[in-house]
Amino acid sequence: MGIVVVEICDSNLMNTIDIEGIIESEYPEVAVLVSDCLSFCGLCRLKPYAMINGKRIHAKDPEACLEKIRAAIEEELAIYQ
Repeated sequence: MGIVVVEICDSNLMNTIDIEGIIESEYPEVAVLVSDCLSFCGLCRLKPYAMINGKRIHAKDPEACLEKIRAAIEEELAIYQ
């Protein structure tokens, strides 16, 4: 398990890209967990989002969300450096 946890809902638009493969290859200290449901009903259908150490990150499309996820990961990892 990583020091940063990225949680993705299985029904979310983020699953249109290989978020797990991308993030875990770029950041070995990050764990990506894909869950059946993260209990944000309706948000999955509206916009791509992820939870990074309990904080919700969202954007208008998966690529923009991926960039926000990377920024949030960098912010979380900065604490440990």
